[in-house]
Amino acid sequence: MSDRPLPASRRAARAHDAHESQFRLLGQRRFAPFFWTQFLGAMNDNVFKIGFTSLVTYQAARFSGVDPATAAFLISAIFILPFVLLSATAGQIADKYDKAMLTRFVKTFEIVVMLIGAAGFWLHSAPLLYLCTFLMGVHSTVFGPVKYSYLPQHLSKSELVGGNGLVEMGTFVAILIGTIIGGAGAGLVEHGAVVLACACIAIALIGRLMSNFVPVTAAPQPDLRINWNPFSETWRNLKLARENRTVFLSLLGISWLWFIGATFLSSFFSFAKNVLSANPDVVTVLLGTFSIGIGLGSLMCEKLSKRRIEIGLVPLGSIGMSVFAIDLFFASHALPPGRHLLSVGEFLVQAAHWRVLTDLFLLAMFGGFYSVPLYALIQSRSQPSHRARIIAANNILNSLFMIVSSLMAIGLTAAGFSIPAIFLVTALLNIVVATYIYSLVPEFLLRFIAWMLVHTFYRIRLVHAERIPEEGAAVLVCNHVSFVDAIVIMAESPRPIRFVMDHQIFRSPFAGWVFRHAKAIPIAPAHQDAALLAQAYDRCAQALAEGDLVCIFPEGKLTRTGEMNPFRHGVTEIIKRTPAPVIPMALRGLWGSVFSRGNDARWPRPIQKGVMSRLSLAVGEPIDPAQATPEKLQEIVTELRGARK
Repeated sequence: MSDRPLPASRRAARAHDAHESQFRLLGQRRFAPFFWTQFLGAMNDNVFKIGFTSLVTYQAARFSGVDPATAAFLISAIFILPFVLLSATAGQIADKYDKAMLTRFVKTFEIVVMLIGAAGFWLHSAPLLYLCTFLMGVHSTVFGPVKYSYLPQHLSKSELVGGNGLVEMGTFVAILIGTIIGGAGAGLVEHGAVVLACACIAIALIGRLMSNFVPVTAAPQPDLRINWNPFSETWRNLKLARENRTVFLSLLGISWLWFIGATFLSSFFSFAKNVLSANPDVVTVLLGTFSIGIGLGSLMCEKLSKRRIEIGLVPLGSIGMSVFAIDLFFASHALPPGRHLLSVGEFLVQAAHWRVLTDLFLLAMFGGFYSVPLYALIQSRSQPSHRARIIAANNILNSLFMIVSSLMAIGLTAAGFSIPAIFLVTALLNIVVATYIYSLVPEFLLRFIAWMLVHTFYRIRLVHAERIPEEGAAVLVCNHVSFVDAIVIMAESPRPIRFVMDHQIFRSPFAGWVFRHAKAIPIAPAHQDAALLAQAYDRCAQALAEGDLVCIFPEGKLTRTGEMNPFRHGVTEIIKRTPAPVIPMALRGLWGSVFSRGNDARWPRPIQKGVMSRLSLAVGEPIDPAQATPEKLQEIVTELRGARK
């Protein structure tokens, strides 16, 4: 990848895009037909599965040999099984063929599958309905790699978070609508089977019609030779995903979310009937609350992340999921005793039930914060030539986790655990898994810490932040105003930065932990430690050679007056060894805050600026390394900062 900066026209286009809403994509052919096609597919999945689950839970007598206590978990496991068996093959197919053609094929297959499902509903045949469940799993398995590898081919990197947010939102709105249709259809005792059969076929036909408008999407690897052995190819896909450690651990993170989601979604019928003492219509309320929560969380990601892939939202999401899942356990034990199955109206008039709905809503909303950045991260950091196979690896892992989720739920139910107890076990496991993943990839936790600290204390205005390159090596230089300068820059950068930091900061327990895990480079003046200085320059050269961003504060120390100290020659030494574009930046508004330093020797200073103070980070045009002298850089940074300190 070239280190040259983007042309001015492309930078201007990116800056213009940053102010547009993600909803504009719904009016564009590159996104809208695909969005509605996947929306209708997700809706049909849920019309069928909810209709089937509701019938066997509340009308078990019509289906011989079906255990209503575990039917929901069994249906979920059967639906997921094709993901384990066929995802690897599906990933190859998505990389080899035009995705528009594959989309139309999948939607035609859906019509055939729904004809089988309609026969199952008409005849009240559990074997036919289980067969349809498996075939719908095949349908979703083939479409999964197409779905998530389509987006990066038609959306820019700045649109990926918004596009993924819309898809996630659309998926869960489709789940909500499918739940309403499926639940309402199953509730019609006399004609419910006919209604469900007709609805499934009609939605499949509309989805097939919509797929005709999906634009041509060129195959990234048309010469790929497909390995039809699902077992060896599954292993190969998992090895392919492991090549990028961050991507692979992101796949595990998403799979864990599906473990949690499958546990909750599959439990709702039993939860409503046995814990809430409510009728099937209340299941629709629960699923609707859950769907709206995750849809809203997915849409909020774009605003919270400022159209960047903000992985700092991932730990925030996992914390929220655990907190509200644990509270759901306690809320479930504070319910009044039930004497009969409550209707929706009777359910909603009881205050205790609103706590349950609030917990479900917030749990799901934080799930949206968790999932959207991970999907966007995987799409952006996977090689285009085998992106669909990475998505296939994701589907394999998702399905394995969801099957384990179903088996865990069945096992815990058999062991006498109540549904709320299963929720509590899942929440506690989430804490353990999250702690493990963030210990393996500190980048997630560091971004979260930076994002939380900066957005708690400050309101930040970015000026030409698009000038920070999203790819390739560059040296960032900035004035040094406060002890949190590096954290502010870290929070607002679209990618990780290797900071060159005074070696003494690593003695601080918290700051030292943060910057060691951020792979900061310790440096010392020659008169203090000449060997460490030479080592710092070597590490900067290596980082730039690997295409990283390196940030240095050329003043070498914090300002005591608010005015800039003279820039030293450290930046010259860095770019002399490894020439790279130099990006000047200026922080303004931090002087006078609790984190800045005054002429008196006291630190921290008395607070002069309150919480949520305004500050700005202004980014200048890239400078050719041959012209980046300390004097010129200081002149540019001074101009970027302006009169405000």
